[in-house]
Amino acid sequence: MALPFFRPTPIEPPADIEAASLRSDRFRLQRESDWRRLDGIVTALERNRPRRISDADLLALPVLYRQAASALSVARETSLDAAMLAYLEALVRRAWFQLYGPRSGLVAWLRGFLDGGWSAAVRAIAPEIAVALAIMAAGTLVGWLLVASDPAWFDALVPGGLADARRPGASRDVLLATLGGEEGSGLLVFATALFSNNTAVAVLAFALGFAFGAPTVLLLVYNMAGLGAMLWLFVDAGLGWEFAAWLSIHGTTELSAIALAGAAGLHVGRAMAFPGARTVLNAGAQAGQRAAQVVAGVVLMLLVAGLLEGFGRQLVTAPLPRATIGGSMLAGWLALFVLVRGKDR
Repeated sequence: MALPFFRPTPIEPPADIEAASLRSDRFRLQRESDWRRLDGIVTALERNRPRRISDADLLALPVLYRQAASALSVARETSLDAAMLAYLEALVRRAWFQLYGPRSGLVAWLRGFLDGGWSAAVRAIAPEIAVALAIMAAGTLVGWLLVASDPAWFDALVPGGLADARRPGASRDVLLATLGGEEGSGLLVFATALFSNNTAVAVLAFALGFAFGAPTVLLLVYNMAGLGAMLWLFVDAGLGWEFAAWLSIHGTTELSAIALAGAAGLHVGRAMAFPGARTVLNAGAQAGQRAAQVVAGVVLMLLVAGLLEGFGRQLVTAPLPRATIGGSMLAGWLALFVLVRGKDR
């Protein structure tokens, strides 16, 4: 017996999906001509062919950019189709770079950055640096006092991976052994991991400044409390000098970088908390430009600190040479910030 032929019943899309598709099409059709115009202008600029751009298009570029950015915001809020959203994100990013991106190449920017730009930005946030250093000192003191009153605080303040054998009750010989160096091919991996971790802490201290600086303060206090706990442990064992030398070889660079990152966050937080005649967003954006330049240098400092911690501290084991390297690094950074004069902003 022949089987009957069944014709599949077409499945109609749900009404809400069809409505969303129509809404997305209308949204695109209403604005597509402006997007194409903006795309053509940006493409000509990217190809270094400004002569192909008419005066009318050049004058319209900022307006077209703002319209595209507004459309992108609407598209994100209303969950329009993913392809259009990706196109708008790429278009707005390209247009922003042509309007507000740097006009100099990487080499020229780096030359200006190291030849006074970074040091000028650091000097401009000197009050916040002083506050950050005071907060870090207070955090260290808090950690010291908490562990001195009750050693059980040590485990709460110092992560287990960092503490290792360094714990209250450990003998002097055990603690001294943890300050020694080690050789091996793992040093590069160790240095890379330290750089990544410290950079994350510094960038977080800067980013939290946009919450009016309060989380930045808490982060600085918490991180330094762990150092205070560790400092108490070694001083109590009669190894204060050895620990200070062990820490200084990279710590003068690392702690200075974290202080600068925290100060950058406080600078943004202060500007937003006390904007003056400006709006809060404008005040935060202006302070953020200067603070971001400081943080760019902080990443460089943390790279140096990671190399010193991953290689120098492991290969140089005597306390005096370690302290000499740490002191020299601190003097070098201070000389850079004070003596290299750029245009203060």
